[in-house]
Amino acid sequence: MAGDQAVLFDLGGVLIDWNPRHLFSQVIADPARLEHFLDEVCGARWNWAIDAGKPFLEAVRERQAERPEYAEEIGIWYDRWEDMMTGDLPETVAILGELNARATPLFALTNWYRETFPIARARFGFMGWFRDIVVSGVEGLAKPDPAFFRLAADRCGLAPERTVFIDDVQANVDSARALGFDAVRFTGAGPLRAELEARGLLD
Repeated sequence: MAGDQAVLFDLGGVLIDWNPRHLFSQVIADPARLEHFLDEVCGARWNWAIDAGKPFLEAVRERQAERPEYAEEIGIWYDRWEDMMTGDLPETVAILGELNARATPLFALTNWYRETFPIARARFGFMGWFRDIVVSGVEGLAKPDPAFFRLAADRCGLAPERTVFIDDVQANVDSARALGFDAVRFTGAGPLRAELEARGLLD
């Protein structure tokens, strides 16, 4: 029985299609320069620091000073951030809607900049289906840090063993599992639906 099972969703890559490549493939014509920019200049480590609470504009200005040959592109990351977020992922949103219709307790745990999360909240109506959304940039913690999962569990009143956690990043899934969450790696709406059906959360 689904009973008191809750579902804790990641947002980017699961419900929202956010990817810097959407924007910068239009901005940077040279493929090698594009890959270097996305991997080394504004790569995962730099982006994670902002997710974890570093002020967005401060991070941009520091990076521009460090990599002046990419100053224009780094500025575009700030000025046109919303253009990296092309829309929702409708098949997953449909699953979220079915869970919501069943009154399943729904929560979100997201690595997201403090400054830009209000843009996403205003843009996507399904944000209103969550009982709470825990945002890394607001809390100063980010996945896969176990402390961020513990904070979410405490704040949302979640029992990890009764909470299905869904994320597209394996390191985040592994961290959640180590804390006792029923964690599922998101690879697409079809496999996710099967996982939720197996748990009695969907028919």
